[in-house]
Amino acid sequence: MEVDFTDAVWRKSTHSGPDGNCVEVAFLVDGKVAVRDTKNNGYGPVLAFAPGRWDEFLRRVAAGEF
Repeated sequence: MEVDFTDAVWRKSTHSGPDGNCVEVAFLVDGKVAVRDTKNNGYGPVLAFAPGRWDEFLRRVAAGEF
């Protein structure tokens, strides 16, 4: 899946810890959702979820599957 993060507006998760263990999310214009770890100052890997898969991912995390 080709994803353009050029205009992504990243926001820090409210569940991120104060010790630098942070996760950021960006809701992209094409409906995809991008997630990254902030330890690499935005230069690390990014997970991109297709529309609808983000909600599924959140449900499965809440259910303790991961």
